[in-house]
Amino acid sequence: MKPNKKSTPLKKESNLLPSGEGKGGAVSDWITAFRLRTLPLSLSTIFMGSFLAAFYGHFRFDVLIWASLTTLFLQILSNLANDYGDYVSGADGNHRKGPDRMMQSGRITQSAMKKAIKVFSVLSFFSGLILLYVTFHGKVNPIFVLFVLIGIGAIAAAMKYTMGKSPYGYRGLGDLFVFIFFGLVGVMGTYFLHALELNAYVWLPAIAVGLLSTGVLNVNNIRDEEGDTISGKKTLVVLIGRKKARFYHVLLIVVAEILLVLYTALQFHSPWQFLFLLTLPLLTKHVSIVVRNYDHAKLDPELKRLALLTFFTVLLFGIGIFLK
Repeated sequence: MKPNKKSTPLKKESNLLPSGEGKGGAVSDWITAFRLRTLPLSLSTIFMGSFLAAFYGHFRFDVLIWASLTTLFLQILSNLANDYGDYVSGADGNHRKGPDRMMQSGRITQSAMKKAIKVFSVLSFFSGLILLYVTFHGKVNPIFVLFVLIGIGAIAAAMKYTMGKSPYGYRGLGDLFVFIFFGLVGVMGTYFLHALELNAYVWLPAIAVGLLSTGVLNVNNIRDEEGDTISGKKTLVVLIGRKKARFYHVLLIVVAEILLVLYTALQFHSPWQFLFLLTLPLLTKHVSIVVRNYDHAKLDPELKRLALLTFFTVLLFGIGIFLK
């Protein structure tokens, strides 16, 4: 099916709201726009890095607090930018499946959303600066500067997923960026900020969290495949097709679990370390639903389910490494 090039965005605000044009949206609308169900997933990266830092004797509470706050700001920024970008590009049209978007439904105006994106960009940047300030005790050095650049890159990545002239989410690169920022950068970066050193073993759970996070995006894209095809949004699912996307999903989950088991075997000291496998039956059920269903109504709950399963897998993993 070829994209419908006539599916153009509504860039004007003349009919955005049923009444009271120019309103910034009710509090409940903004809470919906923040997409709270995605926040546990973003915290999974920070918690995994922090658990591992504590396990190796490097934990710092101030780093955990500021890293968590920064990643929450970044996640909300990404969600708002996605709402804005998909609306302006025309991806959020009547053909879209899944929950209503706030700009698509007219409950938040384009100008209000742009202001919110700017606010959370600033909050993300300054929260990140404070994180680096407390990490390095106020001393600016080359590593401090490197992390500032990484932070700017994370803000840009959050916005450029669907915003701008050439959003990478429309070119099949969303999975790669999620894997990098929710896995390698999120977990390894958090660990480094605690320990101020790298650990080769930490790469295994970092990659695992990145794969599980990518799985959440993949479920989203499988659900939206029909609408994305119509609007010309070339996600990886659109490029490879639903059948391969389902096999890819199985691969993401299975490899993530294997890497967590491998890390545990290499750093084994107690059977309690396998506590994270308690989520395996639920992950198996999740995979079965994704593989066997094409109905978007049945796929949509799997986004929240996999995000929460990732979060609880990380929590159980963290608890397990400290039990003896």
